[in-house]
Amino acid sequence: MGEVLHLFTCLVHRFPMREVPEVEVIYDKGFKGCIHGRPGSKRQVSLMDRETLDKFGLTPGVVKENITTRGIDFQTLATGNILRIGKCVLEITGPCDPCARMDEIRMGLQEELRGQRGWLCRVKEAAVIRIGDRIEVIAQAGENVATDYREARVSR
Repeated sequence: MGEVLHLFTCLVHRFPMREVPEVEVIYDKGFKGCIHGRPGSKRQVSLMDRETLDKFGLTPGVVKENITTRGIDFQTLATGNILRIGKCVLEITGPCDPCARMDEIRMGLQEELRGQRGWLCRVKEAAVIRIGDRIEVIAQAGENVATDYREARVSR
C-alpha cells in the first residue's frame, strides 16, 4: 500500500509545477487546471515515486509528475492496473518515457531515468485527491472489473 506525498499542477507548459494540498481530478481529463491532462489522452495524470527521485537526487515535482508517491513498488505495476487513490480511480496506461527536457534538469538525466520515470494514467472515476491519501492496486492488468470500482479490491 502506498501513499500520496505531493500533488502538483502546471498552468502553462514549461513552467514549474505548483504544489497543492489537494486537487480535484476530472473524469477522462486529469487534474483540474493542469495543462498536461487532456480528454482521451493516455497522459492525464503522471505518477513518480519518491524512492526513485531520492536515488537520483531529484526533488519532488522536478520531473513534472502530478503525484509523488511513497511505499508502492513501481516495479510491480503494469499497464492496465487499476489504482484507487483516496476515492479517485486511475488506470495505468503505460510507462512515462523520459523526454529531452530531463537533460535540462541535469545533462544525462534522460538516459539515467529510462525505465524509471514513473507511470501515466487515465482517470476512470473522478474525486478529490489529498496529500496523505492511500494508494492501492484494486485490479491487475487484464482482470475483468466492473466499471463500479467502489467495491473492487485486490489483496496485496
